[in-house]
Amino acid sequence: MAVQPYLVFDGNCEGVLSFYENVFGTEAKRMTFGEAPPHPDHPLPEEAKSRIMHANLEVEGTTLMFSDTFPGTPYAPGSAISLALVGSDMDKLRSYFEGLSVGGTVTMPLQETFWSKLYGQVRDPFGIDWQISYSEQ
Repeated sequence: MAVQPYLVFDGNCEGVLSFYENVFGTEAKRMTFGEAPPHPDHPLPEEAKSRIMHANLEVEGTTLMFSDTFPGTPYAPGSAISLALVGSDMDKLRSYFEGLSVGGTVTMPLQETFWSKLYGQVRDPFGIDWQISYSEQ
């Protein structure tokens, strides 16, 4: 299990990734919103297709995670960071999610997504945003 910084940008994540790839001499794994499976009830706006939905960049043994906001989502530069708790023990992940939720705000309930068997988001009582995510790795 690991806690990983998750950095969010407002449409310029591709440039940010290129900068960090150059600085650290490593290559990010990325996926755009346009590469995600389409949802018939929620067509993807054209301006969202090229934005980064998710990216990972390994820097000296730490995985940094990145994404762009969805067009129209409020954004505050410098404050858009969350901690991603990634692990393979679903019971432990559920327990962490429930614990972080006490006095906090669930922003996305734990659920299965196309990228994870278990994923959710919560803001703890101290205003820290957490992403809880299952991974077999």
